[in-house]
Amino acid sequence: MPSFLPHTSARAAGLFAAVALVLASAMPASALPGGGRTPRAIVEADSDLPPPVTGVDVEEHLGAPLPLETRFLDSSGEEVRLGTLLSKTRPTLLTLVYYECPMLCSLVINEQVRVMRELGLELGKDYEALTISIDPKDTPGQSSERRRKYLQSMGRPETAPWHFLTGTDENIRKLADAVGFKYTYDPSTKQYAHPAVVTVLTPEGSISRYLYGTSFDRQNVKLALLEAAGGRVGTSVDRIVMSCFKYDTATRRYGFYIFGFIRLGSLAVFGALATMLIYFWRRELKKGATT
Repeated sequence: MPSFLPHTSARAAGLFAAVALVLASAMPASALPGGGRTPRAIVEADSDLPPPVTGVDVEEHLGAPLPLETRFLDSSGEEVRLGTLLSKTRPTLLTLVYYECPMLCSLVINEQVRVMRELGLELGKDYEALTISIDPKDTPGQSSERRRKYLQSMGRPETAPWHFLTGTDENIRKLADAVGFKYTYDPSTKQYAHPAVVTVLTPEGSISRYLYGTSFDRQNVKLALLEAAGGRVGTSVDRIVMSCFKYDTATRRYGFYIFGFIRLGSLAVFGALATMLIYFWRRELKKGATT
């Protein structure tokens, strides 16, 4: 009899383990250790997307003016008031970057340069550009180096109106807050986390449009500049084309505007009829003169 006890105990232990496994599988996830929740660190490690960076965003302030009284240093080290750099007749492409940025800032400006070369609009004649560092440690010497580099890549002279500025943290923050450009400094990496965006300004210095990302559509940039200028730049054809497109706030792109096209078509028909009437009227006048 005693010889069977070990076998009986083994069977009982196996049965108990099986029952426990069934009960555990039937229990709700919330009753398990940890409440059935996967630790956040594991979720973020398994995800292809990085965790969100707190404090980095763009709050659109369309129509809001820039703080034109703020002062910065230009690429020659001279102090300038922001308002004096706006032409009052041409729109401006504004970029906020910093010179020691390991990647994102270069991607934005390199793409901006590519689009500027293909716009069909001339820097200095149809629009201007303004790049301001968000790092108060950046210097006018760095501004000068980058300004020369980007103008050369566009084949433009050093007198072209693309201003590179540096400034104090107070003035930088004041400008960034007006634009809605939210950024933050990470002491552990000694880098700034910031959005990728180019802001289109009216000639008077108000915010007209935001262009997001590191890849810009040439047509969107051109239409944004034409819109910001209020018809004061570009050719007559550009202004006609502009009336056929409308900005879509959902897609953040310019789309075909059917009513603008109809309006243009009506004007074309009216012009053709007026021309025809003038032609016949002049012909009748000539006939009357000869009889």
